[in-house]
Amino acid sequence: MIPEQLLKILACPKCKGELLYLKDCFVCEHCMLKFNIIDEIPDFLIDDAEKITQEQIKKLKDERKD
Repeated sequence: MIPEQLLKILACPKCKGELLYLKDCFVCEHCMLKFNIIDEIPDFLIDDAEKITQEQIKKLKDERKD
């Protein structure tokens, strides 16, 4: 679990925009990048990020609601 205070200051490493925190990743809706969380540690290396689509973001958001 990522502390609430940390969530407030984290930003996308590429555009410095807001990140969407999901159960096992962070998503930048501006850059369309998904940053995985591995062993409770976010991997914010841009080279490791996964390019995703709006549909994939919607699916991830829907999974979070469940």
